[in-house]
Amino acid sequence: MVAKGQFLERPTLIPVGKQVMEGVSHRGARSPLLLVLPPPPDEGGGMDHLVGAELAFAASAAGFPTLRFNYRGVGASQGSRSSGAALIEDALAALEVAVDNAAGGGVLVASLHGSDAVALELLRRKPAGLEGVCLVSPTSTDPARWPAEVWVVVGEHDNSLSRSMVTRSPARVEVVPSADRTFQRGLPLVGKTVVSCLTEAATSRKH
Repeated sequence: MVAKGQFLERPTLIPVGKQVMEGVSHRGARSPLLLVLPPPPDEGGGMDHLVGAELAFAASAAGFPTLRFNYRGVGASQGSRSSGAALIEDALAALEVAVDNAAGGGVLVASLHGSDAVALELLRRKPAGLEGVCLVSPTSTDPARWPAEVWVVVGEHDNSLSRSMVTRSPARVEVVPSADRTFQRGLPLVGKTVVSCLTEAATSRKH
């Protein structure tokens, strides 16, 4: 039995081809749903990544449904670890399940670290149900090519990207004070910032 206010995710299976990825989801009454893309396998990322877990917790606390998952070959997800096009295939499969879970409410994708390239490719393809993209500590894409409609969350002391390039980017950049790329400091602020992105996406959808 789940107590009022308790954060409890349920196991979710995500089919991709003949294989299945593991995920966890949380119901919510608000829209859009938050889909978290973990760091790529070659970065040692998974759905239990500290920042990804914080995003899911903050979103669910604000009433938004969530879905996070492991790419193939990570954790209990079937298949072999891969990169490039295979990660995009995995993300599209997760997005399809997220859209079903959202029941027509739309999905906002939040990527962690090197999955920024995957998130931007989803945005380029404009699959049904995708309502926005938020890049958290992006590491593998050029800030000059971040679209204006994309949200970006970076730590004040994140040195993985040129600060001047990030500042000049057309994207909507939010800086978390006193934080570095790992967000060991300022972690709750990352969750609050992504919740703000969800809330704004919900408001934009109504107009």
